[in-house]
Amino acid sequence: VCWCVQGQLKVGFYSQTCPSAESIVTSLVKEATTVNPRIPAILLRLHFHDCFVEGCDGSILVDNVEDPERKAFANQGLDGFGEIETAKAQLEANCPGVVSCADIVALAARDAVNLSGGPFYQVETGRRDGRICNESLAAEIPDVNESIQVLKSKFMKKGLSDKELVLLSGKTNFYSEN
Repeated sequence: VCWCVQGQLKVGFYSQTCPSAESIVTSLVKEATTVNPRIPAILLRLHFHDCFVEGCDGSILVDNVEDPERKAFANQGLDGFGEIETAKAQLEANCPGVVSCADIVALAARDAVNLSGGPFYQVETGRRDGRICNESLAAEIPDVNESIQVLKSKFMKKGLSDKELVLLSGKTNFYSEN
């Protein structure tokens, strides 16, 4: 399932304009994980929250607006912003103005999954950073206190299956509440 901002997404999008982009992100995620073993889970959750609202556009990172999305109640406890900012700074030093924040978050999540013992998978890159960021947009983020029916509805609206609901939310009592 891809919720990505539409554009010219493809594996290796930066192969000519910033060939070291993916390795820079991978290296920084590995380094951050050695300092804090929770980083993979943190980065995956950050990516999920970014994608669930506006389509993997990096808007979760924005904090210089009046009511930023990242300040919404549903996004309380999100972390990993510093790791993404560090990656962005290093990418800007190597390839100024090339790699989007949205792609950095997506690549970091991929590396987080892999570092946690999950598979390595290719990520189509080429996302554009979102231009809309508002706290009210986070109203659709699944809340841990919501009923299964509400969660199923939210996931279904995004084209996600019941299995994906269980995998992404960790709702272990899913089947007992049907």
